[in-house]
Amino acid sequence: MTQRHGPLLLGCAAVLALGGPAVTALAQSHADPAPSETYDLNAPHLAIQPRTAAEASRIAGVTAPTTDFTKAEPFEANSAGAATVRARNNGDAFSIPSGNMPFERELDFKVGDGLFRKLWVSSPSSTLVSDGLGPLYNARSCQNCHLKDGRGRPPEGDEEAVSMFLRISVPAPTDADMSELDAFLLSLGGDDTPRTAPDPVYGGQLQNFAVQGHPAEYRMGITYADKKVHLSGGQTATLTEPTYTADNLGYGPLAPGAMLSPRVAPQMIGLGLLEAIPAADILAQADPDDADGDGISGRAQVVWSFEADRPMLGRFGLKAGAPSIREQSASAFAGDIGISTPIFDAPWGDCTDAQADCQNVVHGTTGTEELTEINAEGLDLVTFYARNLGVPERRDVDDPRVLRGKQVFYDTGCIACHTPKYVTERLDDQPEQSFQLIWPYTDMLLHDMGPGLADNRPEWRANGQEWRTPPLWGIGLTQTVSGHTYFLHDGRARSLLEAVLWHGGEAQAQRDAVVAMDPQDRDDLIAYLESL
Repeated sequence: MTQRHGPLLLGCAAVLALGGPAVTALAQSHADPAPSETYDLNAPHLAIQPRTAAEASRIAGVTAPTTDFTKAEPFEANSAGAATVRARNNGDAFSIPSGNMPFERELDFKVGDGLFRKLWVSSPSSTLVSDGLGPLYNARSCQNCHLKDGRGRPPEGDEEAVSMFLRISVPAPTDADMSELDAFLLSLGGDDTPRTAPDPVYGGQLQNFAVQGHPAEYRMGITYADKKVHLSGGQTATLTEPTYTADNLGYGPLAPGAMLSPRVAPQMIGLGLLEAIPAADILAQADPDDADGDGISGRAQVVWSFEADRPMLGRFGLKAGAPSIREQSASAFAGDIGISTPIFDAPWGDCTDAQADCQNVVHGTTGTEELTEINAEGLDLVTFYARNLGVPERRDVDDPRVLRGKQVFYDTGCIACHTPKYVTERLDDQPEQSFQLIWPYTDMLLHDMGPGLADNRPEWRANGQEWRTPPLWGIGLTQTVSGHTYFLHDGRARSLLEAVLWHGGEAQAQRDAVVAMDPQDRDDLIAYLESL
């Protein structure tokens, strides 16, 4: 059985100095790597056509930040290039297939959508294609967390958390066996990022539901404390600072030193386009030692791919803990629903050896050819669906307030992390993502966001204060799709302004500039974000 020691469960002791224009040191084979080698950082399924020098030069000109804020840029309304979909003013705005999807591929999208919505049931069951739930789980379907393919939220009142959960890790013993990734990175030079391990009883995340006859692992507890922020122009804002507890523990106390990290389900749009951004373009923005002195020192995430069996560039998840959409989907099946896949094939999901009853019950693999609860074809269809959820077109790109807000966004330095645009790779077998000018507003790198947003839990290269820059496309449709305006990794921000005011660390100067700027500029900035 393939055990889950991946992006959700194991931190890494060493880091790799990935930065500058060179694509360096992620191995096709991790045996005895040499620091001078150059490797492919992209997902193994991508059939990439290399760029010519002339093409690269032309792309650099197209993606350079604008200095003209009197009008919208060419194609700016098409956030996802030809894959952009018409903006709908309803809850289905994030659930439309890529606008350039060939007709003959739409059936795969619809079947993947069905699997994404499927409600899994416990074993044994007469519905063999749908059993295998849990035994411990956070939701019965992917759609339950990513409702309408949008953003999750914290629980309110006495309701159970459904689109939010707590990750858990414990400090790894200093004499513990190193993972293959740890050894690889140490061979290239590392730092003191602490290594972590799953909780010996509760695994890598806490599940608040269980099938009949088994206790759930916990119930999420959240308390909030108000923090008032004084803004220019006599205005104020109130931030709510959360504290999290794991209550009603079903399997005894947490291990000493347990680290809890809250996570809400992120929106699903544009994932295939983010996967198609050239790794070299991401690494070119990394500046781990802040060599240019601008206070921004983004770092590339490095993770172990269990599908490719090698280190890869991390792209997905709030700390970029997964290298590909397919592997991220398999991790979610295992950790969130307890469903096994060809990548993570333990049928008991996140149950540990200390939870013997959980491991020894009847699972949903009985009678299946591949002995997993969803087979490779099913995982491919879910991946295809997630890869092709279309990004809605921009609204109000020519509105004077939006244009002024865009200039404030650029002049304040927000684009130092929220990189506006890229051109994706040429891909032989992915016409929807191939060679598109896209506007996701992310550099895909890890940044120290300060103690205010820290979860104090390392994950692979990311330390306890680092998070991946989230894409901003579609953020203005959150209320329309999800019915709320909760933002950041745990939904603590109740508005876009509050999300900005929580920024610290590398973004402290930008946050302070927003606090001090003219109130009209601040309002225009929010109008710009709402247009994305």
